Amino acid sequence: MPASSDFQQAIREAQVGRLVGPNVVNRALPYVGGGMILTAGGVLGGMALMASSPALFMPLFWVALIGNFILFFVAQNVANKGDNAVALPLLSAYSLITGFTLSGLVSYAISAAGVGAVGTAALATGITFIAASIMGRRMSDNVGQALAGAVGLGLLGLIVAMLIQIVGSIFAPALFAGGGFELLIAGFGTVLFVAAAFVDFYTMPRTYSDNQYLAGALGMYLTYINLFVFILRLVIALQGGGRRD
Repeated sequence: MPASSDFQQAIREAQVGRLVGPNVVNRALPYVGGGMILTAGGVLGGMALMASSPALFMPLFWVALIGNFILFFVAQNVANKGDNAVALPLLSAYSLITGFTLSGLVSYAISAAGVGAVGTAALATGITFIAASIMGRRMSDNVGQALAGAVGLGLLGLIVAMLIQIVGSIFAPALFAGGGFELLIAGFGTVLFVAAAFVDFYTMPRTYSDNQYLAGALGMYLTYINLFVFILRLVIALQGGGRRD
């Protein structure tokens, strides 16, 4: 999960009481919104491909997944250097391809829990953004640093749990692939990224200069994409993973 490296870097580099980029959040927000719109377009494109050419979707999915992983690190490196003219098209492509890789999950969520599941996840993500944008900016250094540390540890735990789920689903799919274990991971991931949303507004001005707004936008974008994904997984798990009685 690329988000983890971004959060850990932010936590390490955040300096208590000193703002490196006092305007970086306001500069980053339009690009976070633009990235989400491109991601939605990628989701719709992937779902359209699944409907028209399902045999073609999976090969393209794996190519997109691997390519997107590489593109993330390239875009992050360029954005951290403040080379925004080069970083912007890279981040735009990353957002679009991310949407394509999420189209399978969104399609499954619609079939398992209905279109309302996607709407619920999107609405909850939006509400979290509004709350975090107000309260996260006002956090004291003590609260901000403590919450940032907790999020960093939580991300490590989440990664370990997801690796256990992946390996366990191979040998004991009934135990690890769904049910209580999936509900546990989805619930924990949701709570974790809600906290991360608040942390973003605290760490960004202490981590990135005003000229590194695209690097900050990438970190915040990843927070809300992951939050949306885990809320969606939580809704699916609460619906019984798509099982119909």
